[in-house]
Parts: sequence; C-alpha cells; structure tokens
Amino acid sequence: MMLLQLTANTGPEECCLAVRKALEHLLRECEEACVRVELLEQADSERQGNLRSVLLALEGEGATAVARRWSGSLQWICTSPYRPRHGRKNWYIGGAVFDAGEAGDAAADLDDGDVRYEAVRASGPGGQHVNKTDSAVRATHVPSGLSVKVQTERSQHANKRLARALLAHKLATLASDAASAARRQRWRQHQGVERGNAVRTFRGQGFVER
Repeated sequence: MMLLQLTANTGPEECCLAVRKALEHLLRECEEACVRVELLEQADSERQGNLRSVLLALEGEGATAVARRWSGSLQWICTSPYRPRHGRKNWYIGGAVFDAGEAGDAAADLDDGDVRYEAVRASGPGGQHVNKTDSAVRATHVPSGLSVKVQTERSQHANKRLARALLAHKLATLASDAASAARRQRWRQHQGVERGNAVRTFRGQGFVER
C-alpha cells in the first residue's frame, strides 16, 4: 500500500482548486490502472469544493507506479478563474509519497502508552470499498493531541496497525519541521518549483497534461 498526499501548501485559492483537479485526474488514473484508492484525510479550503490537501491510500499492483508519478512539484498553467485580471498563470501544488510499510518502521519507536485507540464507524468517500461496520479506527497521540482516522482495511486490527504507522509518520514529520526546513524540502514548496522543478505540468481549465 502506498500513501499519497496532495497539498496546496500555503498557496492561494487557485492552488486549492489545482488540488481538487489533480485529485480528479488521479482518480481517473487509478481507475485505468485498476488501483484501489481510499481517501484517508482531507482539508477543505475556504472556497466550497476546493481542497487544501488530501491524503490517499493506493492499493493494487500498479499503486506504486501511479503514486510515484505524483511525487514532487506539480504545475498548473491557467488564467485564474477567480481573479481574471491577475497576471499570474502558473500555480503549484506538492505531491509526497511514502510506503505504508516504511511508516510502520517508524511506528516501532512510538510508545504504546501514549496512543489511544477508538473504534468508529467508517464514513465518507470510498463507495463500495468502504466497510460500513465499526472496523474503522481513530488513533490519538495523547501528549500532542494529534489524531488520525483509518478505514482502509477490512479488519479493525489492520486499521489499527495502519493508524499507528500513520500517526508515527506525522509525529516524525512534525518533529523534523520544528528542527529545520525539512517540510520545505519534502514537499518542494513554491519557491523550489518556480525554478523549473515541476515533475508534471497541466494546462487550462480542463487540467490536461502537457
């Protein structure tokens, strides 16, 4: 299983629209590649329908290949639909990938006594793939208050294991952010991609890849 995050970082609303369009494009790619995709988390932007970030779980034979194609800086070339007279036409979002197994390695250092687990009912996007029973798990790191919810797997035990791994990964990322500019390096934020580092480029309102 691969975990993929698409984020507008601190970009304007046009970047949040780009995340929404990128997600739609990604879902089509997953369908064509027979890759199962689940939405683990999403952060909405101020404008309804747009997304500040999404965290996805990709599973299947082609999951790694699909996920890697979205890793790095992503460029959208389009006149702003919100500010028609705005001179900027280049908008950037970030994609980051990590293997759920690698996240599990990070979880080995997480103190079990600091984590509280709750069984909750699965909900939200996912269609027929979402298990409607109480197998979903919310894991909370009590000292920090950081919480994640996982409903990808069919069993509560599997969801608990993935939730712990995801929580450990987030804690490690936060610690790295506090110590240095690792977050900027990891997500290749706007200052970096504007120097021509985009791994994929899309054009127009149709979000067509160049």
